[in-house]
Amino acid sequence: MVQIGYTMMTEQAGPRELVDHVVRAEEAGFDFSVTSDHYFPWLRSQGHSPYAWAVLGAAAQATSRIPLMTYVTCPTFRYHPAVVAQKAATLQLLSEGRFRLGLGSGENLNEHVVGGGWPSVDVRHEMFEEAVEIIRALFEGGHVNHRGTHFDVESARLWDLPDEAPRIGVAVSGERSCALAGRLGDAVIATEPKPGLLEAFDRHGGAGKPRIGQLPVCYDPDRDAAVERAHSQFRWFGSGWKVNSELPHPDSFEAATQFVTPDDVADAIPCGDDPDAFVEAVRPYAEAGFTEIALVQIGGESQPAYLDWSEKTLLPALRDAFG
Repeated sequence: MVQIGYTMMTEQAGPRELVDHVVRAEEAGFDFSVTSDHYFPWLRSQGHSPYAWAVLGAAAQATSRIPLMTYVTCPTFRYHPAVVAQKAATLQLLSEGRFRLGLGSGENLNEHVVGGGWPSVDVRHEMFEEAVEIIRALFEGGHVNHRGTHFDVESARLWDLPDEAPRIGVAVSGERSCALAGRLGDAVIATEPKPGLLEAFDRHGGAGKPRIGQLPVCYDPDRDAAVERAHSQFRWFGSGWKVNSELPHPDSFEAATQFVTPDDVADAIPCGDDPDAFVEAVRPYAEAGFTEIALVQIGGESQPAYLDWSEKTLLPALRDAFG
């Protein structure tokens, strides 16, 4: 059985709206939720980027059932890993055990704001591995001292620890990150339905662990309006992770996607109100072996209509197709 999730995309709605949306997603019957953690939107047309952790705290209090998850937080640049551990433990307490900590090695778009440059991917992976080890040590309780290649921790301790530490999901895009995820993660996170990623995750210790995917959709009764909105706000999506992680600013994404057409976007993202098109977009993820799939409805103002349609039409269709 595949679980279907809702994405609180911080790049396209303000903080109060995001909380309202996840409350409605819980009512509509989504199985879980995920939240992006950005400092910038991908494109100026998206227009938002509130602090994800404050939004999650409010969401934890406003909901009662739906699981919450960062998708994903980078624990190496904007945030020191000791601070990430504290935030995650607090969210786990506020949500009464509904929080999972999704982690990734970051994007230049968000992490450049604190200065220090943007190192090579090998260095980012080294930093990420060290950060996860620090977070796990703090989740175990007691004082942590650490002298590492990239981080120092001076007698840190989490004074408010949940009975069960948050599960850690690790985002992957290639063999090296899959090896890290299999060894260090409780789940794997990916935004492409590539069976090879999950096979590599399994080879490195991930067999039997949850695998969480994500894909964009654009519901609108007017398909042309859906295609226009998807092109305006999400044409960056098909650039691939190696590009998306390197560009430093929304204007960079504007330039990189200037020749992407609405037809290109419509070929990659289901647009309109035909549930069969949405089911077929989800199918590659289910067939690849993803156990959880989070949908991203494009456009902040379109969320209420999408959530109503999901409750009545989309979720029943997806459950008929995938259990």
